Amino acid sequence: MILFDQAWGGCLDISQKQISSEHKKSPRWQKLKLFQDLKAYRRIILQAKKSRRKGKAYQPQFSFTQGLISWIGSLVGIEILAYLSLATHFPLIAAPFGATAVLVYGIPDSPLAQPRNVIGGNCIGALVSIICVQCFGGEPWVMGLAVATTIKLMKLTRTVHPPGGAVALVGVMGQASWGFLFTPVFLGSLVIILWTYIFNNITPGRSYPHHWL
Repeated sequence: MILFDQAWGGCLDISQKQISSEHKKSPRWQKLKLFQDLKAYRRIILQAKKSRRKGKAYQPQFSFTQGLISWIGSLVGIEILAYLSLATHFPLIAAPFGATAVLVYGIPDSPLAQPRNVIGGNCIGALVSIICVQCFGGEPWVMGLAVATTIKLMKLTRTVHPPGGAVALVGVMGQASWGFLFTPVFLGSLVIILWTYIFNNITPGRSYPHHWL
């Protein structure tokens, strides 16, 4: 009797699976599934449009002219660093300066792009990375320590400059010595500020800096 019940139950399961499979292949089921997929797709599109509207209202808007001015400023600024490095044999350029260029040439009015922040933030990042390397070496956890300490010190000293965190990370990754603080960090930051000052003050409608200290 038990074996009969088990066999009968197995037949019912197979039968239900076949019916379910056939049902899913029916035109009505396919239309329903298509309708559900379209509703889900429509919800995704509506959410994307809503997010785009919020982003457009939140993000700053720039004209073509503003973009062109930023392009020229950053192009010349980075090339000055590159060619000075070749001519003087001093390393005046580093990867974090690309991010610095975005700030000082793209949004020079930003509090994060002022001379105090550029020089102070980058130098704090370099100093912290050197001390961390001297004390703890270049272990992976030291990278996090250097970046976190740099952020803390920049906030305390009113020198918040996002590339400063990148300077700290690069310093630990490259096992930086004390020379890293002077070149490329300090001198490179100084060159960037000098060119930014000249460029933004000869460009109509722009002025730099908002404050030095």
